[in-house]
Amino acid sequence: MPTADKGADQQDAIELLIQDHRTVEKLFSEFEDAGERAFKTKERIAKKFSEELTTHTYIEEEIFYPEARKAVPSTKDHVLESIEEHHVVVWMLAELANLDPTDERFDAKATVLIENVRHHVEEEEEEWFPQVRKAMSAEVLKELGARMAAAKSDAPNDPLKLRSAKS
Repeated sequence: MPTADKGADQQDAIELLIQDHRTVEKLFSEFEDAGERAFKTKERIAKKFSEELTTHTYIEEEIFYPEARKAVPSTKDHVLESIEEHHVVVWMLAELANLDPTDERFDAKATVLIENVRHHVEEEEEEWFPQVRKAMSAEVLKELGARMAAAKSDAPNDPLKLRSAKS
C-alpha cells in the first residue's frame, strides 16, 4: 500500500494530490514503454498504479472533495462529475486486476483507463484546483494536506471498497 512520502505532511493538499498525479503518470509512461510482450512487467506496473490510484481516490473522496466543496460551493458539479469518473476508473481497475496480462484485452483496457485518468487529472489541475487554492488559505490547505497524508494508510486495497464504486 502506498505510504505518505517523508515531508508530505508539510505539503498542502493540492501539492500532495499533484504529486500523486505525477507518480501515477510515471507509472503510466512505464507501462506504455514496456513493450508489447512485456506481460509480467505490465502486470507489475498495473498492480502498482492500481494501488496508487486506489489510495489517491480514497483521500480525494473522503477528505479533499468534501472540504473543497464546502470552500467552493460552485464546484458541486465538478465534484459529482469527478466521483462518476472515479466510479469508471475503480471498476476498470478491478477488471484489469482479474485479467491475465496475456489476454488481448489487457492492454486495451489499461489504455482506456490511462486515458480516463489523464482526462480527470487535467480537469482537476487546470480547472478545479486553482479555484480551491483561491478559496482556501495556505494554512487550511496545509492542515488538509496533513490529514490526507495521514489517511493514506487507511485506504482500502480493493478499489471496489471505495465510496465511488457504489455510486
